[in-house]
Amino acid sequence: MKKVVLKNYVKGKPKETDMEVLTTSAIPLKVPEASNEAAMVVKNLYLSCDPYMRLLMTKHDEPPEFSYLSEFVPGEAIRSYGVCKVIDSTYPNFKAGDYVWGITGWEEYSLITNPEIFIKINHPELPLSYYTGILGMAGFTAYLGFHEVASPKKGEYVYVSAAAGAVGQLVGQFAKLMGCYVEMLKSKFGFDDAFNYKKEANLTLALKRFFPQGIDIYFENVGGAMLDAVLVNMRVRGRIAVCGMISQYNLDNPEPVYNTMVITPKRIRVEGFFVFDHFPSYGTFEEMAVSYIKENKITYVEDIVEGLENAPGALIGLYEGRNVGKQVVVVSRE
Repeated sequence: MKKVVLKNYVKGKPKETDMEVLTTSAIPLKVPEASNEAAMVVKNLYLSCDPYMRLLMTKHDEPPEFSYLSEFVPGEAIRSYGVCKVIDSTYPNFKAGDYVWGITGWEEYSLITNPEIFIKINHPELPLSYYTGILGMAGFTAYLGFHEVASPKKGEYVYVSAAAGAVGQLVGQFAKLMGCYVEMLKSKFGFDDAFNYKKEANLTLALKRFFPQGIDIYFENVGGAMLDAVLVNMRVRGRIAVCGMISQYNLDNPEPVYNTMVITPKRIRVEGFFVFDHFPSYGTFEEMAVSYIKENKITYVEDIVEGLENAPGALIGLYEGRNVGKQVVVVSRE
């Protein structure tokens, strides 16, 4: 059985060689009879590459504030969200043959000892890989951050950083469906304008150029200098939904943000959020997103890599900005 493990804890920028693809003996495809707790054995089909995974590759003196995931352990399989087929289950909510999504191992088969954190896939008629993205954590994150945290109104000006990524591409489209002005990836997703922030010498002036009226809603995925530039360009009573700060994840000393003094006079609301606080409302989101997909109201882009052996390169490419759309690793198509 193939699996991808972390070789050693990482400091600084991660490399493919920090991970290793191993071939080990196969696990039993039945839940052990001696197991006293409900469990299931799953076949992993699609794995998600996500920015937060970088934080779990480093040993922290104090655990990062992720109650849902612990640090990766060198020598053990890396974990992320994935789409799985249930092979055997003693958990009453799932049976053999069901498709589910949740946190699983980067390996061909996994024994899941916490099946209660998995969600059954209700629309297997759609591409199953969508449950790593638009119908999974990425889509749910975009929905919560935009609709519930940012509280948008029609006609407002919305800026989304890391707009080509799994979450960003969806936030912008949700905003367009609400009638907002959106900056990012105009040609592919039909937004109002776009620029490559990595090629701009002065981010503050770039944002002023694209948002002369200012920004009402900023969906934060980058952090650092980008957040600093956005603060200056926010409108009065603007909202910042903080999803992540990928520019800071490889830094031993995160970059300072200098322009926080504008938050009070502009009455800006800055709020971080985790999807894990909101899973009871997942069903509502799923049905909304499914209807958008079936009515062709949303364009969804996946960046697909085939094979577990290529998973380390796919994850590193995420931090280097090589992906366009949701980064997905195919372990098996059935």
